[in-house]
Amino acid sequence: MSRRAMLRTVAALGVAGAAGAWQLSVDSPADRLHLTSAARLPEPFTLPLAVPPVLAPERRDDATDYYRIVQRVANASVLPGYSTPIWGYNGIFPGPTVVSNRARRTVVTHRNELPVPAVVHLHGGHVPEESDGYPTDLLYPVGGGMDAMGDTMGRPDPSAHTTIGERDYTYPGGQPAATLWYHDHRMDFTGPSVWRGLAGFHLVTDDAEQRLGLPSGVRDIPIMLADRAFDARGGFVYPALDPTSTHTPGVSGKFGRGVLGDVVLVNGVPWPAHRVDTARYRLRLLNASNARVYRLRFDRRGGSLPIVQIGSDGGLLARPQELTELTIAPGERYDVVADFSGCAVGEQVTVYNDLGAGTTTRVMRFEVAQQVTDTAVVPDRLTEFETLERRTAVATRRFAFRQGDAGGMRGWVINGHAYDPVTPIARPRLGEVEIWQVSTDLDHPIHLHLNQFQVLSRNGRAPLAADGGWKDTLYLTATGMAEIAVRFTDHAGRFVMHCHNLEHEDMAMMATFTTTAGIGA
Repeated sequence: MSRRAMLRTVAALGVAGAAGAWQLSVDSPADRLHLTSAARLPEPFTLPLAVPPVLAPERRDDATDYYRIVQRVANASVLPGYSTPIWGYNGIFPGPTVVSNRARRTVVTHRNELPVPAVVHLHGGHVPEESDGYPTDLLYPVGGGMDAMGDTMGRPDPSAHTTIGERDYTYPGGQPAATLWYHDHRMDFTGPSVWRGLAGFHLVTDDAEQRLGLPSGVRDIPIMLADRAFDARGGFVYPALDPTSTHTPGVSGKFGRGVLGDVVLVNGVPWPAHRVDTARYRLRLLNASNARVYRLRFDRRGGSLPIVQIGSDGGLLARPQELTELTIAPGERYDVVADFSGCAVGEQVTVYNDLGAGTTTRVMRFEVAQQVTDTAVVPDRLTEFETLERRTAVATRRFAFRQGDAGGMRGWVINGHAYDPVTPIARPRLGEVEIWQVSTDLDHPIHLHLNQFQVLSRNGRAPLAADGGWKDTLYLTATGMAEIAVRFTDHAGRFVMHCHNLEHEDMAMMATFTTTAGIGA
């Protein structure tokens, strides 16, 4: 089946039947249809927050840390009284946290014991092409032949790096301390794979960050947000056209704009509570949801507890900044410090989602349990980094994220074209600054691989406060336009840009760009 024929099949199965949804000019998540759970759900704030375990390296040498992760089917205790089948890194959801030092190389060996091919993408990683997680670079299951699952939906990719059973992903290091994450990135099936559990944290640290005196240890907490829905037996519900994820990609028509659940999971726990001291806590916020956007507010006795943003997708900001709320779209990360030192023992701080509706308006709760003396600080200056100047740009490119013809159906396209893994949309030259103008029809979180960028403007005006620092994912609302400055460095090869609404990505809203040491195009 060719990709075009496949998309026509998807249309016949119902995607085109949602024609009315395509005409909307706004895309508020609270207005979209969401899945409804049939399982018995726990009361919010009754389950303790879990923190993903940190993975120990199998071995080390003078320059490299070596890790091993097995992707496999497992069962997880997500809802009390139920067993939830998952696809998990080392059989857990979220997967284990990998911690890398900027000064050292990291090699992660992935073994695929799933029933389908997989691809691992280090989201935010500055890594060479062969370890970036290109959508057709399939890691086939142990014991499977190279043709066990066919090719890339009928479109062979002669440049794909494919492997059977195990694969080493090499991350050379050198990039600043940052909160990254890894997840499945298989062409056409990223949405169902991540929904089933294939996501985990990858943290990069360095000596300069450690000298700042920021909250650390148990007061440095990765926070993965991911909404889900559950069937009557406690299993994840996902409206896939092909539940086996082997043949036909896509979701049923009314979910073509993105799949939303009615349960907010934090590190795999529904609406958890976490006991804290009267101290500062570093919260590494990651939106690992398929499509849900959150506007987070920390509520304290009817007022807001201010949070201090110290980092973004690509690492620390130059200076901290205080925020009263924070919008975070799929793929985005924000490092913030929440200061509970002014709270009384017994006080509660509840995190709300002001873009949610019903059960998704609540996220988690902090319960102040103990008075302590806190020695952590938030310095006035966090790091130094170069500002990319508009005047140094050698090219301006325009990318429109729109509805359009995706192989004979109404789908999601970039510059009018559905994803083609073979033909690049641009050939930027390594080391040169470019201005990329991106525009949208509906809401799209736009993600670039290989390098982070800096936001220059939104809708002809100054960027938002939270746009500061280095970003690799930019959330644009309906009919939005932004200018970003980007400079790709070090690694020549092919990479992708795409919408990080995973249902949009799977239904063709992705494009290849090829970095070159020669003349760009």
